[in-house]
Amino acid sequence: MRATPSAAALASRFVALLCLASFALALGAVRAYALDDGGDTPQVFSFGGMCLNCELSGRKLQAARFVGGDFSGASLVGSDLRGATFFGSNFSGAHLERADLRGANLFGSVFAGANFTAANLAGAQARGANLAGAILTRADLSGAILTGVLMADVDGRDAQFAGAQALAANLTGGQFQRASFRNANLAGADLAGANFAGADLAGANLSGANLSGADFAGGKGLTQDQLDQACGSGAVRLPTGLSVKPCKGGSRVIILRSSPGHGTRRAVGF
Repeated sequence: MRATPSAAALASRFVALLCLASFALALGAVRAYALDDGGDTPQVFSFGGMCLNCELSGRKLQAARFVGGDFSGASLVGSDLRGATFFGSNFSGAHLERADLRGANLFGSVFAGANFTAANLAGAQARGANLAGAILTRADLSGAILTGVLMADVDGRDAQFAGAQALAANLTGGQFQRASFRNANLAGADLAGANFAGADLAGANLSGANLSGADFAGGKGLTQDQLDQACGSGAVRLPTGLSVKPCKGGSRVIILRSSPGHGTRRAVGF
């Protein structure tokens, strides 16, 4: 004879089904928002999964959380992303022109080739982020935390890095003509082959920085005391009357706590 389920068993099954239904509805709501072309959504909790080439331009996304998602090629032109968190997410090739990212956290995320033209990243935290090849022309990164950031081959012309903390950052091959690095911390940074022609480096900390092959022609505020703390092999272009000692063999390794794959940065020593 088949046993009749107890009332407790039936209640448990009902609760389980209700939880599954609620979870499915929640997923559907997130997907619907991510792909919706409607108006602004003032309150956003979290984005994840995959949303390639998403159109999110002009949205109000303050304090939004992008966790472990793939938003390659997404468009967030002019979006309000103040205080947003980008944790372990992929925004390669994304469009963030004129976006407001003040105080945002880009920890360990990938923005390779992303366009930040005229974006505001003042006070943003980007420890261990990958911005290789990004466009940062006229962007404001004043006071940003750029420790261990990969910024090789970026276009940072006319950008603001005043007061930024770029300890052990990789700026190799970058274009920083007329950019401001006033009072920025570039200790242990790799600036090899970068172009700083006409840039403002007054008060910048260049302790342990590698200037090999860099161009500082017409640089403003650069002093011999700053250069004495750095090194540069090869042809380093400097303002008249200034010099830098050559880098010696060997290197020192700086360990940074970051996301997997971004935990170690190598800075040239003396």
